Amino acid sequence: MSSLNEKQCVIGLISISDRASQAIYSDEGLPALEAWLHEAIIEPFVLHKKLIPDEKDLIEKTLIEMSDDLGCDLILTTGGTGPSRRDVTPEATLNIATKVMPGFGEQMRQISLHFVPTAILSRQVGVIRETPNHACLIINLPGRPRAIRETLQGLPDNEKQKGVTGIFASIPYCLELMGNPVIHTHDHIIKAFRPKK
Repeated sequence: MSSLNEKQCVIGLISISDRASQAIYSDEGLPALEAWLHEAIIEPFVLHKKLIPDEKDLIEKTLIEMSDDLGCDLILTTGGTGPSRRDVTPEATLNIATKVMPGFGEQMRQISLHFVPTAILSRQVGVIRETPNHACLIINLPGRPRAIRETLQGLPDNEKQKGVTGIFASIPYCLELMGNPVIHTHDHIIKAFRPKK
């Protein structure tokens, strides 16, 4: 476990929605993400949240601000990953990245395909943004609260099929490899994988 002297993980949450940002309806992405993280992560962490419209330049600016200025170790976005003309989250994310982590997008679509054939329309990506002194993992998540939970947490085994591992199982070790703070998870929510030493 982390000692009191170790730096807390800094997490940024960005909900990307034209209508929610205009208060046409309530944003559900940020509350769902925040609630799940508090359920899953054992250590205290610092949280930064933003609700913004589907504007590519603004998404890029917000990602850079959270990563470079606020020092986020992990940024999770929700919304704006479909095929519509206003869905530009993946493009903005890739534009500010220094490394692409394709496994995250592949696994997210694999999880969603257990529920809907339209999962292949999702363009979610995972990337790393690096500066000389810091690295931040950025992952695009689905927009709906249930899909957010399923993507992060995975699917349990049942009588008909084997379970599917949620993407958060790989995130703590990824953050460690990047030189970021250590986090542990509650196994009953998601069991973080670390190679045996």
